[in-house]
Amino acid sequence: MIVADTNLISYFLLPTQYSESVDVVYKLDSDWAVPMLWRSEFRNVLALYLRKNIIDLEKALLLQETAESVLSQNEFEVSSSQVLARHLDVPLVTQDKKILKGFPSTAMTVDAFLASRASKS
Repeated sequence: MIVADTNLISYFLLPTQYSESVDVVYKLDSDWAVPMLWRSEFRNVLALYLRKNIIDLEKALLLQETAESVLSQNEFEVSSSQVLARHLDVPLVTQDKKILKGFPSTAMTVDAFLASRASKS
């Protein structure tokens, strides 16, 4: 299990420079815990993609539905993803530089997660 923030969820479902790596993360560990806040944050990401005409409304609704079906069993009410990761004693996988800097013992990049899994193989 890992804690996934909204960035990771977005990279998983939307085409980005991190999507390939995040797909590998999901294949290695598809048990993603998320704070309840992820839904609102992900809707904001989808709204941005809609405003920029990157996706249409139908695609946005499908992506929200997909995300909810994948993550609905692992939603937790906590104050932040860092707290959730510590509570569950699992890594927080993120590309958010502020979180990585502020929580170096809990947070790790996608590449660091993949490297840690490769070294366990």
